[in-house]
Amino acid sequence: MGKTVLVVDDSSTIVKIVAFALRDRGFDVMTASDGMEAMEKMSKSESPVSLVITDLNMPNLDGYSLIDSLRNSPEHSETPIIILTSEAGEKDKERGKALGASAYLVKPFKSSTLMAEVEKQLT
Repeated sequence: MGKTVLVVDDSSTIVKIVAFALRDRGFDVMTASDGMEAMEKMSKSESPVSLVITDLNMPNLDGYSLIDSLRNSPEHSETPIIILTSEAGEKDKERGKALGASAYLVKPFKSSTLMAEVEKQLT
């Protein structure tokens, strides 16, 4: 069984693209459309989530709040988190890193760049 990656984005197109690329490289993929659903799925998952890829702007629970919740959760405090967002401003990057994100990638993105970052975070 491969490592499990959780993809969190309210854009179904982005979720499909990222999930396809991950599955193509042998990862198990879980998806969520916002931070609230992501937290629910992680708490109910039988296999541990090895990596989270999240957008920032989402309904219900945004990416910043999701990262903060994960970093304050004993079972997920060390889980690598890649932010994948259209927010390219320095303040957004600084806030993401300050909350504990492992990497920050801006949309539009190259699949190869994302996969290189995924491999980097999981090794």
